[in-house]
Amino acid sequence: MQQELKEMPFVSVIMPVRNEADFIGRSLKAVFVQQYPHDHLEIIVADGLSTDETRAQIEILQSESDIPISLVNNPERIAPSGLNRAIAAARGDIIVRVDGHCEIAPDYIAKCVKYLQAGKAEGVGGPIETIGETWRAKAIAVAMSSNFGVGGSAFRCINDREMYVDSVAFPGYKREIFETAGTFNEEFVRNQDDEFNYRIRELGGRILLAPDICSRYFSRSSFKSLWRQYFQYGYWKVRVLQLHPKQMSPRQFVPFVFVASIFFSFLQGFFFSFGRWELIIILGLYFLADLAATIKAAARINPAALPFVFLSFPILHISYGVGFASGLFAFSRKWRESPSVNKLIPRPKL
Repeated sequence: MQQELKEMPFVSVIMPVRNEADFIGRSLKAVFVQQYPHDHLEIIVADGLSTDETRAQIEILQSESDIPISLVNNPERIAPSGLNRAIAAARGDIIVRVDGHCEIAPDYIAKCVKYLQAGKAEGVGGPIETIGETWRAKAIAVAMSSNFGVGGSAFRCINDREMYVDSVAFPGYKREIFETAGTFNEEFVRNQDDEFNYRIRELGGRILLAPDICSRYFSRSSFKSLWRQYFQYGYWKVRVLQLHPKQMSPRQFVPFVFVASIFFSFLQGFFFSFGRWELIIILGLYFLADLAATIKAAARINPAALPFVFLSFPILHISYGVGFASGLFAFSRKWRESPSVNKLIPRPKL
């Protein structure tokens, strides 16, 4: 048994958080009950100068855990800088990212280690179950788990087979990948994981989606926060396009094309009658697709929440499309720039 423990790699769980007082307790306690030797684990929380009770809750939980919890400051207050600061402090041979808005299954870390040690991939994660705690949040969760809502994003929509993918949520990585691919690009407020995983794949690495690595993600609870989240996804996806055009897939352009079609049809309608008909046809077809997707979701949610599902779909699509259009304008002078990659600070000694 002692020999077996010695062969088990040391794992660093890194958590970039900011203002997660409502969820941080659940997220950390899910790590506390991991079915992996606790003397081979550490938790590093990078706090982005939270203005709520997040930090106080972490400090309380430090005394309740037999897994050491380190709290590092993240003055830049964005996820990629938090990830890099946590990685710089991490001692593990394997790095597992866990967000403050999720709960990982008790065997999450053990299974990440299993797949990575077997040499099946350089990064591994699993499907996420998106859940909500209010009727509106439940509706948003359903929309975010729908092919129509997120364009078939593998880790949100596929949970029945093992496959290599572009990206996964809450991944585990081999330590050495940060020494070859670099760390997270701190320009990317959003989509930093997409950009980083593309660099891994460009070097010949693989990102594995394993159906038995399970986690739960708590969806946004309001349409306003959902709009902000997906606007940022669309906005920063433009920088991914500029730096790594091969990373893009056709589905990632669809919301922008949809929004642009509505805008130009609306403008044409002031001068030509066919413009008005174009707009009616586009909106009519979208209404039917939205209605069909909502009806399909009826088996997964209380019928009283279906109007919220119906509204969630256009918020997802239009906010992403508007964000993408905004990014095209904001980053119009950056098409020829090369990506800057942060290099890893040497690992602390065990």
